[in-house]
Amino acid sequence: MLLAVDIGNTNIVLGVTDGEKPICSGRLSTNLNETDIEYSIKIKAFLEINGAAEIDGAIISSVVPALVRTVKKAVLLACKTEAMVVGPEIETGLNIKIDNPSELGADIIVGDVAVINKYPLPAIVFDFGTATTASVIDKTGAHIGGVIMCGVKTAINSLSNSTAQLPQVDISTPSKLIGTNTVDAMKSGSVAGTAAMLEGLVSRFERELGEKATVIITGGLGKVIAGATELEVTVDEELLLDGLRIIYEKNRK
Repeated sequence: MLLAVDIGNTNIVLGVTDGEKPICSGRLSTNLNETDIEYSIKIKAFLEINGAAEIDGAIISSVVPALVRTVKKAVLLACKTEAMVVGPEIETGLNIKIDNPSELGADIIVGDVAVINKYPLPAIVFDFGTATTASVIDKTGAHIGGVIMCGVKTAINSLSNSTAQLPQVDISTPSKLIGTNTVDAMKSGSVAGTAAMLEGLVSRFERELGEKATVIITGGLGKVIAGATELEVTVDEELLLDGLRIIYEKNRK
């Protein structure tokens, strides 16, 4: 079985597959202060809870460079296997057509690889995490660019922390768009406002592409935003784990 690990700024996503069959997935909090021993205990517990102790391969992608070495050692301790790390020396099969391909984040690369193998092209991928990213893939399967925005939770936390009278709120879809109290107004602004931004970006991306595109949504808040948009979208919560599995298979020899 393969252990796939995606290290994000807020969460570390773990997933186990047996071939193409998903076995289990879960999240750990990203903590720069934890040691390899502490992470190995958590990874071991995750695997044992889900009955997935027989790990014979592992792969890691990360947007937190400071944690790669720690988590790689943790995987070795917990699974007795050396983890592959997505980086410049790894074959992904993704054609990256931007000014400086080395700038493209590992999470975007992994997500794009999954999309190319799973969905009709061209495609637009939105990842709603600590930051919100949109990746545009043309009909040839090339990454041609995208946008980076403030994440939904990051923005609303900043709003609450920077104002005297706005509270912390749970990010969920309000019962109606026009908020009649502060909490609902903030929910509408964060959820419906983000959904409207998504719709506007898709329209403009498609105008530049010159054709309609498949729209895929992933990330921790993906389901919430997808529920508020009027566009036809696909929510794929396993997108990065699928991409990691595909990249592992390309490089396992």
